[in-house]
Amino acid sequence: MKLRRRRTAADGDWDEAAVLDEPAAPHAAEDDETGWQASVAGLSGMARLARVGIWVVIIAGPLLGSAALLSSAAPSQGVAKTAPETRQASAIGPSGFAQLFVAAYLEAGEGTEQNLAPYYAGSVTLTHAPGTRTATRTAAISAREVSPGYWSVTVAASIAAKTSKDSYRDAGVQYYQVAVQALGPRSAGGPSATESAVGYTAVSLPAQVAAPEALRPGDLGYGTSRGSGASDPATQTAAAFLNAFLAGDGELDRYTSPGVELQPVTPAPYAEVKITGVEDNSGDSAEQSVPADGAKRRLLVTVDATDSDGNTFPLTYALTLQARAGRWEISALDDAPALGPSSTPSAVAGTPSPDSDDSATDSPSPSVS
Repeated sequence: MKLRRRRTAADGDWDEAAVLDEPAAPHAAEDDETGWQASVAGLSGMARLARVGIWVVIIAGPLLGSAALLSSAAPSQGVAKTAPETRQASAIGPSGFAQLFVAAYLEAGEGTEQNLAPYYAGSVTLTHAPGTRTATRTAAISAREVSPGYWSVTVAASIAAKTSKDSYRDAGVQYYQVAVQALGPRSAGGPSATESAVGYTAVSLPAQVAAPEALRPGDLGYGTSRGSGASDPATQTAAAFLNAFLAGDGELDRYTSPGVELQPVTPAPYAEVKITGVEDNSGDSAEQSVPADGAKRRLLVTVDATDSDGNTFPLTYALTLQARAGRWEISALDDAPALGPSSTPSAVAGTPSPDSDDSATDSPSPSVS
């Protein structure tokens, strides 16, 4: 209980009567200096809200962190995904192994079966004499990967066959298919995506197969044939350039466009080069005079190249010429003759291989290459 005095309005005296004041509300208090009034109940409510907010933050923290982690791990929209690079297997190793196997197989005979052991682990029994056939040259003409590390290789072999007179005849080119398993990385023809030991083995003896179909080339991109006439300034430039290129007659830069760097064949293999035919893409009505600077012309030039012993060999060169300062200059030694706009090779019948003793010679046994 609190004893209060009440002051009268008339004289300002305090009423001495004691009155019982109501107990102060537990939720109210008065600040004598500032006059601010604070509610205890309100303060309690705010404290409870603060505690609830803290618990919300604590509980939500891991969830927000997980969401942020997933968001950072997800790919951004608009950024293309890069597919993992698949390394293509190389056929060089299996092809070379198949060539060696075919050469050893053709040379082997009764008593020399062990020469095939480095290539084929199976049992082999041969009844013909060693050296009955010899591969003078071999070349892998196709290689197909049947499954990772497993290859089918076709080898062409130029065969020399021994006759009853111990001479050799040309047995033509024959074809053999070899099944090869490879061990190692893809760069060696194997199945592994990483670097590992390399090895090859044939799973069977070679299988002789038919020759691939011969083809006739399609049309080339040279519509005009000018023969071997030297009156055309372009032909004159080509002749001088090829004599410098093959016979060392003069400097190449006298006949090439500025900035074109070509190296002559050294040492010069021929003493003389003579043009025997020229085809070009300029049309039958092309003027013989040199056109304006920058004009281009493509030539297919056939030559007879004669060496110091008087032997003559035919060669063909594809050249691009460009006009400058009133004359033609060589602007490129083309990698290959130009093809026509719709050039497609066509199949022709193959030529049979010689098989008679008429082609026999008394030459010694040729070496395997």
